[in-house]
Amino acid sequence: MASDISGHHERLAHDDRRDEIIDAVRAVVAESGISRLSISAVTKRVGCTRSLFYHYFPTKEDALQAALDQSIDAFMAQLTAWNDQRVTGDIEGALNSAAHMLKTLVLQQDDAMPHTVATGGNAGLYATFVHRVADRTARYICQSTVVDFAALHEVRIDHLYETFYVLITGLVMFVRANPDVPEETVKDIIASTLHIEGYTAKYPERRPTR
Repeated sequence: MASDISGHHERLAHDDRRDEIIDAVRAVVAESGISRLSISAVTKRVGCTRSLFYHYFPTKEDALQAALDQSIDAFMAQLTAWNDQRVTGDIEGALNSAAHMLKTLVLQQDDAMPHTVATGGNAGLYATFVHRVADRTARYICQSTVVDFAALHEVRIDHLYETFYVLITGLVMFVRANPDVPEETVKDIIASTLHIEGYTAKYPERRPTR
């Protein structure tokens, strides 16, 4: 039993040290940008050796991906909270909050990390980030929100995962290029793409009969 307790403490210490390095990566990127991210800048901020850094991350790119993973995890937590708080039957309310959540993600009002990557000139890294957000979001929605919707309404789209993936990817790029786009427009795009605009006050004549 004593060895189990000791191992637990060692695992917590290991995780804490790794988190400190990731926090330092986020801080360096936020303050100086992607181009100034270096292992020495991170280790100096943490107060650790390069060998300790390499113990957790083979390269600075791996550490950067881990930092972006935190941003994706934070968004997925928001998405889960949004799904849990939806009111059954209030499709328009869900669309309104979804449009707001997506604009917040793209414009990074709560997390500067992805915005810094997006404006840092590394198009490949940002494209990978968008892909991972779209993939995880589409899979989650298909396994949760769509299942709940289908229990009460007809699902009028085929290729569910692919549709959500393309919708999310397209909206991320569109909002990034047009940050002043009204949330109402984002909502309309989501609703029309998913063929659920008939459940909104704007297009009641398009509500399907079942």
